[in-house]
Amino acid sequence: VAKDLALQLPALREHDLSILGKGRTQYFALHGKTGHLVVAERIDREQLCENVQQCVLRCEVIVEGEI
Repeated sequence: VAKDLALQLPALREHDLSILGKGRTQYFALHGKTGHLVVAERIDREQLCENVQQCVLRCEVIVEGEI
């Protein structure tokens, strides 16, 4: 995420960054030391996408302040 936003890791920490997904469970998080998007919860494809051939989990990265 830090690389995609063209920010150094210290600058990324200065912004109020949120990762939002649909539903209550947040499957993704931002790793504080690397700036990488990581899996935060176990993803059970059979439970989430039952009877669907293509399973997609969407999330939004929201950064507060100017970049």
